[in-house]
Amino acid sequence: MPLTYIGIGSNLGDKKRNCVRALDLLDRIPGCRLAGCSQWFLTRPVGVRDQNWYVNGVARLETEMPGQELLSRLLEVESAMGRVRIEKWGPRNIDLDLLLYGREILNTRDLQVPHPLMHTRRFVLAPMVELDPGLIHPVLGRTMQELFENLAEDGQEMILLEAVGVDRCES
Repeated sequence: MPLTYIGIGSNLGDKKRNCVRALDLLDRIPGCRLAGCSQWFLTRPVGVRDQNWYVNGVARLETEMPGQELLSRLLEVESAMGRVRIEKWGPRNIDLDLLLYGREILNTRDLQVPHPLMHTRRFVLAPMVELDPGLIHPVLGRTMQELFENLAEDGQEMILLEAVGVDRCES
């Protein structure tokens, strides 16, 4: 089964609880098994202004389903949690991004894997380094650790939630 990596984020409501609930729902998808979870980070929004900070992390899943089907299931989880898409990069109670699907490169109208922005996002790379620092980006040929170390901070502030008394993956 290929290991897949899912970016999880929320900046509305009880942000951490939203992320933990999404983890639980991901683990309940038939044919998927939660195989790991990063710590949670409080992160400044990237590319937008006047939004709440996010809670972000990354989940590692084992799955047998094809990438497009997994994407459909991720969208179902978002919908079940009440996500409404109004504007690109708008505030959201939950956001699930398919970052990596094994070593596969997928490029369809609806799905690009590896996620096209993951190597530019501190809130993705820090959790990826925690989970699998030696994992190689299938397009860039560099490890998550290398990508993270070479990324400029560029206003992408992050605070480890454990450092302010919040548990790892539990509610």
